[in-house]
Amino acid sequence: MEEKLTPIYSKKAILGFSIFLSALFGGVLLYQNLISVNKKKEAYIVLGISIVMTLCTVVIVNIPENPKSSLAYLCGIAGGSILSYYFVPKYFPNEELYPKKAIWKPLIIAVVITFCLVTAVIYSSSFENAY
Repeated sequence: MEEKLTPIYSKKAILGFSIFLSALFGGVLLYQNLISVNKKKEAYIVLGISIVMTLCTVVIVNIPENPKSSLAYLCGIAGGSILSYYFVPKYFPNEELYPKKAIWKPLIIAVVITFCLVTAVIYSSSFENAY
């Protein structure tokens, strides 16, 4: 009898979310993959590492006097590559055998979070300029 595998987010989805949003978003997708296959210890390790990578990105991007968004993308590529090309093969050696989860739900959540953060930044800067 063949065992039915749990659907997971693909390596490409994890890389894409890491590049365009942050390693934290990619890390959450990989975290969900690991939780769905009952690897809780590994899931928390990956989540912790993705938080550290995101904090490093914030520090690196803000080092120059004029922060450049290209640095954020480079850090996203680095973080996403670590998650996608080190952790995914480590915990899912036969990743291609797993059915793929649709990315719509995390994408909508990411867009809403990003919209809220951008709105907060816009309103906070306009509030500062008012006084």
